[in-house]
Amino acid sequence: MALSDLLYPDNPKRRQELIHLHQELLNCMSINFHATNELAGVLNAHLGCTIARIQMRESSTVKENCDIIIRTMSEIQHQLQKIDNDMKEKLEPVLYQRLYDIKEPELEKIAIAHKVFSIILGEATSTAGMVAVKLLSSNFITLAVSKLISLLAQIGASVLGGISITILGLGIEMILHAILGAVERNQLLEAVRSYEKHLDEFKAASEKYQRDIQEVASLVRQQVQ
Repeated sequence: MALSDLLYPDNPKRRQELIHLHQELLNCMSINFHATNELAGVLNAHLGCTIARIQMRESSTVKENCDIIIRTMSEIQHQLQKIDNDMKEKLEPVLYQRLYDIKEPELEKIAIAHKVFSIILGEATSTAGMVAVKLLSSNFITLAVSKLISLLAQIGASVLGGISITILGLGIEMILHAILGAVERNQLLEAVRSYEKHLDEFKAASEKYQRDIQEVASLVRQQVQ
């Protein structure tokens, strides 16, 4: 047993708690990487985008992986804004407003959006209009992306940011080594509180983001069958 554990007997329990929370955080980040790739795939296949796939880097820190997702989510935001601008430019004002009118039948919105993409892309897929309407006029994906970018930035800037993604072998040792010493108990408590503060909100936002994207992806799969 380490000398610090003799001085602060609750530390082993805190360590295990910290490692468990770290694993939960990584699980949420993994969900975000997967969902972001799925959304990018839909945009690339149907709306003419060229967004690169991303993957977690186990040799990097939490912050570095947060930054990877943030960059791609920001690119998705940029592409959706560009698509919206293209539709606004190519549609008469009345037709453009119909896309955002909650009273307008969805099938009418899809037909309008598809017409625009047939012009923009030369030849649009049959699902292009539906994807555009789901991603833009409903606004749920845009809101989910904005929420997650904010949370990921907070996590990257927190105590968690400098911790290695790897949770096995050297990863755990690096986490524990970073908080050893006379003030280990305070640092452990600070790290645990930081995880707990961010994790609940991050988990909820990550799960909603995944559900929203799965809804769009499911509709796409139904269209192509």
